[in-house]
Amino acid sequence: MHTTNDLPRCSWARGELLATYHDNEWGVPTQDENRLYELLLLEAFQAGLSWQVILSKRDNFRRAFDNFQAHQIARYGEDKIDALMKDAGIVRCRRKIEGAILNAQVYLDICREYGSFAAYLYSFTEDGKPVVNHGAPVTTSPISDRMSADLRKRGMKYMGSVTVYSYLQAIGLVDDHEAHCFRRSPVEGQHV
Repeated sequence: MHTTNDLPRCSWARGELLATYHDNEWGVPTQDENRLYELLLLEAFQAGLSWQVILSKRDNFRRAFDNFQAHQIARYGEDKIDALMKDAGIVRCRRKIEGAILNAQVYLDICREYGSFAAYLYSFTEDGKPVVNHGAPVTTSPISDRMSADLRKRGMKYMGSVTVYSYLQAIGLVDDHEAHCFRRSPVEGQHV
């Protein structure tokens, strides 16, 4: 991973950790199931916290949550929850840990239903193309509203529209790089 300090980037990408994340991951379209699940879990834990806090604990989350293997997380029981609650390297919120287990179960159900989580996500777009936001910065969209409602109906926790929109930005389904940013997609897609 690299960061080039002289390139113009989104204004939020300050400091080495956020700049590296921005330059190498944020907004890069992906259909990689492992990455999609990892970011889903991290976004749910981020609710109410800063993304920098979550990124600084990312390796600890990876270790504590079995390398983000949804099949394993979906089977966590009380002993694992207790162990996670004692792990100072992660966010120790029992409700979020329990939510992560439930979310893993729902994630797996969606993967079975759609063939992949990526197929589910892209079913909310027109023609399976990423959304390009040309307007002022927003924190929700009609897509995040619909997806949030569907995920919550299926039983997922910590998946409000703001969290879902942030997730869609992270996985590149929404291109919200600022106009001056070197990562801004020149390709036109669906508009927010």
